[in-house]
Amino acid sequence: QVQLVESGGGLVQAGGSLRLSCAASGRTFSNYPMAWYRQPPGKAREFVADISGSGGITNYRDSVKGRFTISRDNAKNTVALQMNSLKPEDTAVYYCATSKRATMGMYDYWGQGTQVTVSS
Repeated sequence: QVQLVESGGGLVQAGGSLRLSCAASGRTFSNYPMAWYRQPPGKAREFVADISGSGGITNYRDSVKGRFTISRDNAKNTVALQMNSLKPEDTAVYYCATSKRATMGMYDYWGQGTQVTVSS
């Protein structure tokens, strides 16, 4: 059974940084892509970034390019999202996700989410 547990959320002032982490268990971690999504207050869940199983391919939504970095440590079964230069519009619940198949862009398993609040 795949389990994803996020941590690292919190309250930060605009311009600050946070690092989110997601611990995965239940299968061979390095075989599958991982992703971060977020759900701003009153809005639908949206893609933030994803990373291939090897870590060699990454994708970002345009609004976070140059500010956020996704990375993974396959030895520790973790994926991280380093968020710099945070803006109030980054406020959201952030979710870690992975796929049933080795296919980027299609995510089936989700963590419980961690709240990120950026104050102006």
